[in-house]
Amino acid sequence: MKASNLFVQCLENEQVEYVFGIPGEENMDMMDALLDSDIEFITCRHEQGAAFMADVYGRLTGKAGVCLSTLGPGATNLVTGVADANMDNSPVVAIAGQAATTRLHKESHQVVDLVNLFKPISKYATQILEPETIPEVIRKAFKLAQAEKPGAAFIDFPENVSEMLTPEKPLPVIQSRLSLADHKLIEKAALIIQQAKKPLILVGNGAVRANASRQLEAFSKHYQIPLVNTFMAKGAVPHYKNPLSVGTTGLQKGDYENGGFAESDLVICIGFDMVEYHPHLWNPNREHTIIHIDTCPAEVDYSYIPDVELIGNIGRNLSALMEKLPHKEYEPIPFPLREAMIQEMERCSDSDAWPMKPQKIIWDLRTAMNREDIAICDVGAHKMWMARFFRSELPNTCIISNGFASMGIAVPGAIGAKLAFPEKAIVAVTGDAGFMMNSQEIETALRCNTPIVILIWNDNQYGLINWKQKRRYGRSAYIDFQNPDFVKYAESFGATGVHINSANELLPALKTALKANTVTIIDCPVDYSENDRLTELLGNVLSEIES
Repeated sequence: MKASNLFVQCLENEQVEYVFGIPGEENMDMMDALLDSDIEFITCRHEQGAAFMADVYGRLTGKAGVCLSTLGPGATNLVTGVADANMDNSPVVAIAGQAATTRLHKESHQVVDLVNLFKPISKYATQILEPETIPEVIRKAFKLAQAEKPGAAFIDFPENVSEMLTPEKPLPVIQSRLSLADHKLIEKAALIIQQAKKPLILVGNGAVRANASRQLEAFSKHYQIPLVNTFMAKGAVPHYKNPLSVGTTGLQKGDYENGGFAESDLVICIGFDMVEYHPHLWNPNREHTIIHIDTCPAEVDYSYIPDVELIGNIGRNLSALMEKLPHKEYEPIPFPLREAMIQEMERCSDSDAWPMKPQKIIWDLRTAMNREDIAICDVGAHKMWMARFFRSELPNTCIISNGFASMGIAVPGAIGAKLAFPEKAIVAVTGDAGFMMNSQEIETALRCNTPIVILIWNDNQYGLINWKQKRRYGRSAYIDFQNPDFVKYAESFGATGVHINSANELLPALKTALKANTVTIIDCPVDYSENDRLTELLGNVLSEIES
C-alpha cells in the first residue's frame, strides 16, 4: 500500500478520532487517505487554532490530540499550540507535510528544517525517510506523547515518501500500568508526615491527569491535611464543599503566606509540575521538607529537593500512605484566604455595578453552568479572576494554561472540548484581545456543529498588561485598541451575538446561550479597576494571618 495509507492506518490503530488541520500541497496524499478512514478531519481556519484544539482535546481525554499542517508556514503556525501542549503536559501528536527529500539539501521553496524547529518544544521530533519506519515512528510518537508525563511529539512527512509503497502494518499498542512505590519509602513518608506540625498538600495537574481525585480527597481528610491547588489543578478537590481546601495558589506574591506555605513545615506535592508554580516562590528560603508523589521523578531545582519521592500510580500510593497514618478527627481550621474569597463572591453576587465587576461575571457564569460543564479560560486579566474565584467541583471543568500560558487558546480549545464531550456545555472565557487572536475558528465551530458559548470580557485594551504596568510604573504604555461590533461580527458568521447592557442581563443571556444549538458570542463590558481590590484583599488576608 501507499505510505500515506499506512500512516492513516497507524493513526486508526492508535484510536484517533479527529485530526485538526489545514490541507496543503505537501500533505495531499494524507488528505486523500483520510477520505477512506473513519477518522474525522476537522478543517480549521488557522494552524494555530488546529494545534490548540488538539491541545485541549488531549488534556481533557488523556488521548493524544492530532493536528496536521503542510510544510513551511503551515508548520510554523503550529508552533505556539504545540509548545503550549508540551509545557502544559497535554498529549499531542503534530504532523507536517514536507518537501520531497530530493530538495531538502538545498535552498528551496518553503523548506524549513522542521525537526530542529520542533525539537525544543516537544518530547520527540523526527522525519520519516523510509516508508518502512512509519509504524515505529507513529507508535513511538504516541507512546511518548501519552506517557506518564505527557507532552507533544512531532512527525515530518516528506511528500515523496508519502507516495512510496510499503508492505508494513501498524504495530500493536501495548498498555502499561504504573507500579506502587517501595514500601520502605512509603513508611518513611508516613513517619515524616506524623512528625510534621503543619503539613500542607500542594496539588498539581498531574493529580488530575492520574484520575487520583478520589484518593487525594480521602488522604487529605484521613489525616486532616489542608490543601491548595495550582491553576491547572482546579477541581482536583471540590473548592467550596471541602473545608480543607484553601483555594488556588500561584497568583500573587502574597500566596506564599496566604496559601499557607509560610507556616507549613512540610509540603506534600502531589502531581506537581514545576511550571505551574515555581518552588522558589513557595519555598524561598529552601527550608521546607518536601514529599514528592507523582508518576515521574522530581525535576532538579535548588528550591525543590524532596526528602522522599513516591513514584508510580498516584492514587495507589496515596491509599498505601493513608494506611500507614492514624485517622484524625475533623477539627475546624480557619483559612483566612478561603473565607475572604467566599465573602468577596457573596458580596458581589447581587452587584448591579456597571461595567460589570469580575466577581459578578464569575458568579453568574458559575450559576448558569452545571457542575459537569467545562470552561476553557484564555490568558489575560480575566484568567487571574477565574483562577481564584471560579468554583470547580470536578476535575477538568476549568481548563487554564499556566505552563506556556498562550493567549488565543479559548475559542479553538472550546471546539476541541466540545468534540471530546458533546454532551457537556462548553464556555470559552476570554478577553477581547485573546478572542480576536483566533476568532476565525467561529466558522469552524458552526460548520462542525459544535455549539459553544464565547464569553468576552471586554475592556478595549490588554488589561493584564495595563494592570502590571500601572503597578510598576504608575502609568501604562500602548495597551489600547478598538474592537469591532462583536454582535455584528458574530452574525456575519451566522452565529448569535449578544451585547450585555446592564448587570442583570448576563445571567439570563448565559442560560439561553447554554441551551442553544449554535455558537453564541456574549460581549460583556468589564471593570478591571477591581484588580486593585483583589490585591488589597490579599494584603488584608496577609495582615490577618500575621496578627
